[in-house]
Amino acid sequence: MRAHIIFSTLIIILFLGIGCSSNKTERIPIESFFSTPEKTSFKISPDGKFIAYIGLDNHCKNIFLLNLANRDSSKQLTYQNDMNVNSFVWGDNKEIIFSIEQTSNDSLRLYSVNILTDSLQPLIKPMKAKFRWVQPAQLYDNGIIVAINNRDSSIFDLHKLYIDGRKSEMILQNPGNLNSWFVSNDGQVRLVMANDSVEESLMYRPDNQQPFHQVLKNDFGSTIIPMGFVKNSTTNIYALSNIGRDKLSLVEYDLNQKMEIHEVFSNKEVDLDRGGYSSFTNDMMYSSFTIFKKKRHFFSSNTAQIFKRITDKAKGSEFDIIDADSTFSKIIIRTYTDTNPGAIYYFDCQDNELHKLTDNNPNLKDRELSQTELVKYQARDGMMITGFITYPLHEKRKNLPVVVLPHDGPNQREVWGFDHEAQFFANRGYVVFQMNYRGSVGYGKAFWSAGFKEWGGKIQDDITDGVKWLIKEGIADKDRIAIVGKGFGGYSALHAACFNSDLYACAVSYSGYTNLFTYFRDIPPYVKPYLQKYYQIIGNPIRESGMFKQISPVFHSNRVKIPVLIAQGGKDRFSSVTDANQFVQKLKNNNIPVQYILKEEEGRTFKKDENVIQYYQELEKFLDKYIGN
Repeated sequence: MRAHIIFSTLIIILFLGIGCSSNKTERIPIESFFSTPEKTSFKISPDGKFIAYIGLDNHCKNIFLLNLANRDSSKQLTYQNDMNVNSFVWGDNKEIIFSIEQTSNDSLRLYSVNILTDSLQPLIKPMKAKFRWVQPAQLYDNGIIVAINNRDSSIFDLHKLYIDGRKSEMILQNPGNLNSWFVSNDGQVRLVMANDSVEESLMYRPDNQQPFHQVLKNDFGSTIIPMGFVKNSTTNIYALSNIGRDKLSLVEYDLNQKMEIHEVFSNKEVDLDRGGYSSFTNDMMYSSFTIFKKKRHFFSSNTAQIFKRITDKAKGSEFDIIDADSTFSKIIIRTYTDTNPGAIYYFDCQDNELHKLTDNNPNLKDRELSQTELVKYQARDGMMITGFITYPLHEKRKNLPVVVLPHDGPNQREVWGFDHEAQFFANRGYVVFQMNYRGSVGYGKAFWSAGFKEWGGKIQDDITDGVKWLIKEGIADKDRIAIVGKGFGGYSALHAACFNSDLYACAVSYSGYTNLFTYFRDIPPYVKPYLQKYYQIIGNPIRESGMFKQISPVFHSNRVKIPVLIAQGGKDRFSSVTDANQFVQKLKNNNIPVQYILKEEEGRTFKKDENVIQYYQELEKFLDKYIGN
């Protein structure tokens, strides 16, 4: 039974070799992280009998239908072959209303399709306009209410589009300051939000025949967000409000008495999330909030029991509610963890089972991926900043190359969950550092407003202080740190290249803002009613031109001392191609290594798979060159 010594030694060497190689992370193909999902936008009919979703046919997005009682009768509903279906809603149990994807030059197209007869009809003539769904988006007397800006590109009017052949009609002309509308179950538009410069007003009317009157007016820094009417009431609403408090809390508000009745639920640390209200039953089913992982507070034992049953079936995965039928007995969910993109299921309360509809990303389903951890650090002025670190697998957590990944916005927030981009970087051997700098939402209005007029100031300090914290903790190799971002994150990367070249080895900007003067000059017409808000949050380019020049990267290219990669869409309406070209040329003139990816046909976000993949291929090579192992 014993082998010769030399043979045993060979086996040991081979075993050790295998063991070492198994600890090296295999590079997962870029396509596995960033290719377009084949199935998205799952929505269930109000009666719970059908599920519709957007899938691919001949490289175009179309609507498909699942019959839950008879899968064999499932079918394709639309057959677009040159334009994509963009979004859809269930009008009722038989009709689906959908829109066709628009580029900046495309006309608005809205259609209805009957799931029983497959008959398809246009609801409007193609027009140069944008539209918004008005919630709850459903049919009222065979018509759906939508907001369209065809009369004036800067404002949206309410239109009712009919599926029975009647001509569409404008049912509410916008005087110029309305930005949100709320429809009650009988189809009456009783509630609207108005925006006047830096103030917002809640407006109410008892029915469609009466004029609106002002219920509440406040500065935009404080807000009330209607969730829906209280059951059996046309005067009381549930709303999220931070008026008179720092955090968004759930309240009941009386529109007749013009006063908050009581606070229903709140959390001391963070704002409450939107969601949890049923437009079918006019009930608040739950409130949710996110500190690390999402938590829910339930308002009925029945709802709590349903969520417990789903939690048990999800087997350790977190989940979000995507849609539900009118009785909340068939529920579509998305499962996920930080290391698993998860899947889409529907849960049937009758059979108590999760039925899989699709994997969110089958290419990553069985891959070993990296965990994401919550961290906190103190900025230089004492403010506590929350962040997330995703470590590469099989590496000691010391002296590692780092990708700093500030989020877009800044009116957004990073939360725990599956992040394709973070996993891509971690798979390449980099620590990924994401932070919720001041100005991020979710932590109350004091934290949010602390970022006002600090785009090039304290927000950037928060990012810098986080990087210095990583170095102090021994996590980061101080000579191998890159900053990568999109939109505001891209602006932060360019700002860092100009003013913090000593801290970073390289910088990457995807649709980043190079010139804040042109950022304001080129904003779309429908954003212009909010200009005064932008002046309060960012600054006024005329009155504060000195600050704008100081914080716009295009004026400080001579300070850049590190390699830069810039990716830009030719149709990006927030980031000027002319400014990007100028910035790139100045770097070339100064002999700074710079790479420029310009996709003329793309907008702020690359949509074509080949362009997305090329960007990440070039990004991968760029990082390998300047901070790679």
